[in-house]
Amino acid sequence: MSAPVDSTPAPEPGRREPASPTATTATTGSTASDTSMRSASPAPRADTQRLAMVRPRAFDPRRVRIVIRRHRYVLWRSPHRWFDIAFWPLMDVILWGSLGTYVARQDATSQAGTVYLIAGIIMFHILFQSQIAVATGFMEETWSRNLLNVLTTPVTELEYIAGTATFGLAKVFLALTTLSVTAFFFFNFEVTEIGWQIIPIAAVLMVVGWAVGIANIGLLLRYGQSAEILTWGTNFVLMALSGVFNPVEALPGPLQPIANILPSTKAFAALRATLAGEPVEAGYLAGAMVGALVMLAAGFAFSTWMLRIFRRRGFVTRFS
Repeated sequence: MSAPVDSTPAPEPGRREPASPTATTATTGSTASDTSMRSASPAPRADTQRLAMVRPRAFDPRRVRIVIRRHRYVLWRSPHRWFDIAFWPLMDVILWGSLGTYVARQDATSQAGTVYLIAGIIMFHILFQSQIAVATGFMEETWSRNLLNVLTTPVTELEYIAGTATFGLAKVFLALTTLSVTAFFFFNFEVTEIGWQIIPIAAVLMVVGWAVGIANIGLLLRYGQSAEILTWGTNFVLMALSGVFNPVEALPGPLQPIANILPSTKAFAALRATLAGEPVEAGYLAGAMVGALVMLAAGFAFSTWMLRIFRRRGFVTRFS
């Protein structure tokens, strides 16, 4: 018995046969099944990826210690950075102490001039060192082109500020030691003459220094390294307006309302009153501390705002 002959014509070369209905149905079913499986599987979302990249926001004291250690290494290996602690305090005491001695010799009624000048420059260095420590802590990252690395680490803004401020506190004590020893040996002035009031006065000046330093970081983020001059210039502005060596009444009339607003002005007024033997009310210094804390909050809010602009506009390229 012969096998049945297939009468279906052979396909022509180069011609593609249409798929059979059964095959089409199978293919369509497979495609629909694949589509349904893909839609059922969770696709990666952009917000999920962003959440994975968010830095931890919980405050961690260990990261604060890391920031302190980083700046301690820089200070130890860079002798020229010790000028803020040793050289400038020494020169300031010699300069202003000599000026006070000269004034006292010229007029018998100005015998207290030396005490006022030396005490003023000692207390002003508390504000100066606090402000410079925070501002230069940030500028150190820009000088070494390390800012991008800091922004990619888990260290938060608050932790970084806390680290630089704590390191600045250590520099304040070192600078005060230099100032006190120099004032005692060269001009026979003891810091203990100020009395217990030195503690709240120093606290007010320290918080004001932190506030100004943090605000200067915001200016650096917004305007780049060209704003570094403001970091140094604000100290001299505060020295002039805060009445470090003279009462506010000695300033030009238009500047007196601005000077009276500054908490540092009240701190130096309390310092002069203490040296003159006059009582200083606790409420007066408490009001100065409240003003200093308001300045600190305003400086932090300003820098946070500038940091958002810094990230959104890609200003990090200025420091990389």
